[in-house]
Amino acid sequence: MNRLLKTLCVAASLSAAAAMAADGYANKNILISAEEAVKLIGNPKVMFVSGDNEDIYKLGHIKGSVEMYAHHLHHSEIDGEMHCAPLYRCVDDAEKYIGSKGISNDMTIIAYDDFKGPNATGVYSFFDSFGHKNVKVLNGGRAAMMAYDPAQKEYDALNKELKAAKKIEKDAKEALKKEGADKAALDATIKKASEEAKALTAKMAEVEKRLLVIKGDEVVKPKTYKIDPKKIKWSVIAGKEEVKHAMDDILKNGKKSKYVIIDSRGMGEIIGERKMDNVARGGHVPGATFIEWSQISDADKKLSFKSAKEIQAVYDRYGITKDKTIYAYCHVGAGRSSEHITALQLLGYKNVKVFTGSWDVWGNDMNLPIKR
Repeated sequence: MNRLLKTLCVAASLSAAAAMAADGYANKNILISAEEAVKLIGNPKVMFVSGDNEDIYKLGHIKGSVEMYAHHLHHSEIDGEMHCAPLYRCVDDAEKYIGSKGISNDMTIIAYDDFKGPNATGVYSFFDSFGHKNVKVLNGGRAAMMAYDPAQKEYDALNKELKAAKKIEKDAKEALKKEGADKAALDATIKKASEEAKALTAKMAEVEKRLLVIKGDEVVKPKTYKIDPKKIKWSVIAGKEEVKHAMDDILKNGKKSKYVIIDSRGMGEIIGERKMDNVARGGHVPGATFIEWSQISDADKKLSFKSAKEIQAVYDRYGITKDKTIYAYCHVGAGRSSEHITALQLLGYKNVKVFTGSWDVWGNDMNLPIKR
């Protein structure tokens, strides 16, 4: 690594730590800001990974990034059976999949999504559970990167001018159809607007080459990736048996239980009104605490997480204390439930786990109780 790159990395680390401290997070190593992440684009030892689906990725992704749709990270059969639970995938399958995305063990992973957080934290949880050394979440995702990018601002301004020029041209053409129209004047207006539109389109094409968020397909050079079974972090994932044990304790001891199960889904799913594809039953785990993931994400500021103070206030309201062992679930684990678990980790909670099978597993297992 040359001196300039080392300097940039050190500066990024220091600045990122300061930025995260400002939000009051106890664990400052999970998040990275767009201001710091932009310095790592193009670094061969860094891979940006989009947790959004392929269609969204094609419409706009960080330059050089790859797509790993969070919803597909949890690998199960159509009946919800996970062969290597509580792992998101069996080790050999995970190795092949990660390697196919051009990722090697020595890379820093920067997970991102549009900005909301669930899909980015799904990627974060996936890599973290397999013991990948350096994984971060881009706070604010693609939206934050676009807002920071000066080329994007220039492109958007030109695009605004282009739309205005096209409207003038369109209006003038419509005016030509009316009786008594000043043909000479309108033809001149159309010509001028058309020429302006062409010039703006050419400028936009040049600026587009400098954009940090681009359109198009994924470009990947596969690599070899190996998972060390000794480094798998069993402490951050849980299977249905463990969650069932927690449920039994909650139903027996109520608020005195040492466990909490967070259902991060929307009310339609919780009450069983909305049943997801390939899941036999709708409803929720008896004794679960309902905290929709959107209470943690900051939609107003377009950030993946609210400040530590705001997030803590949510958990305090529901009695989610640090002495509890906490599980979170959604439909498939990597997503809305990982948003909660990552938020709890940011606050310094230690005993927190994603139920990787989530409702896909629970709802399909007829031996497990549900409530609507």
